[in-house]
Amino acid sequence: MSTVPPFSSTLSSELTSTLRDAIITGEIPQGAKLSETKLSQELDVSRGPLREAIRRLEGMNLIQHIPQQGARVVTLSMELVLQLYETREALESKAVALAAVNMTSQEIDQLHRLIDAQSKHMRENSGAFIPAESDYAFHETIIRGSKNKVIEQALLRELYNLIKMFRYQHEFARNSTTNSLIEHRQIVYAIEQRDPELAEVTMRRHIVHARERIQRRMSASSAA
Repeated sequence: MSTVPPFSSTLSSELTSTLRDAIITGEIPQGAKLSETKLSQELDVSRGPLREAIRRLEGMNLIQHIPQQGARVVTLSMELVLQLYETREALESKAVALAAVNMTSQEIDQLHRLIDAQSKHMRENSGAFIPAESDYAFHETIIRGSKNKVIEQALLRELYNLIKMFRYQHEFARNSTTNSLIEHRQIVYAIEQRDPELAEVTMRRHIVHARERIQRRMSASSAA
């Protein structure tokens, strides 16, 4: 049985990260067709590792293979974005319920450190919003703390790539509001109390609020 050379596998991983970042930031725009020939020339790589990277990006839902058109970057319609948040609400509320049972004290301490950093940032920036990366770190810590690998895979490998893409490419969605910091504290309190029901309700409300803000802004933008 033949095996893939380690170098090829490493190169595919590097290409996956490079293309993923380019898609999330919009450097490769939504709806763009990915030409293996063009990309292999631009990136100075062979088509084998590039083809594997594109396959991985399809698994992350960042690329769609459209019959007779080939691979294209996903287009984030308002309908799709709202569906992403509905799915996130279902999965992440379950994740936090599991985290309330399974998180270690060290992981809970990490949540407190993240909240303290968010609070400090807001104080030092006249109440500015929570940076997106800090928000991601908070939610990722909880998701991993659920100790459920299926939920972790669905959220962090698939759903969150699309959410990051949306938030990065829409300035109004890049940062979280002051209310988000309050809700983060409430979520951590429920986890500390080892109360899965309270944690689930609190997280669900947190994500619903985010979805409602996004829907209002996107509706206003499309009406303008």
